Amino acid sequence: MSEPTTDDWLDIASGYFDKTQFPNTVGVVDGKHIRLECPKNSGSLYYNYKNFFSLILMAICDSNYCFRIINVGSYGKESDCNVFKMSPFGKKLYSDKTNFPPERCLPGDDQGVPQPFILVADEAFALNKNLLRPFPGRTLNDERRIFNYRLSRARQ
Repeated sequence: MSEPTTDDWLDIASGYFDKTQFPNTVGVVDGKHIRLECPKNSGSLYYNYKNFFSLILMAICDSNYCFRIINVGSYGKESDCNVFKMSPFGKKLYSDKTNFPPERCLPGDDQGVPQPFILVADEAFALNKNLLRPFPGRTLNDERRIFNYRLSRARQ
């Protein structure tokens, strides 16, 4: 799978904004455990926290639920965050070497500070300039609860 171009990222961001009103979003990243029989002599490498043996499929999807970037084959015992950080695209993201479009102001804030294009993830991922995750905890103020709600909508 070839990595999307800068123009592709802009098209994806437009699709996310049209569908979820979450600006500058170029994808959603998450991992999926693919069940398998325990490989011989593998010990607990493939045994995951869900109590079965698996490989991890890590994917970034666009606003139409299509895979844009995938990484398959990590051990089931690994966390989503570690799998993503060690993937080729994750290494690019965390070292600020992606081909995301240049930062731009959010809609309706033309005089504001330009904001980066981002991936949306769940709480299992590490926060980054180009990766947003929900605020942790249950006792959040209204502003943070609303943000988490909107972020969750963008992840669907």
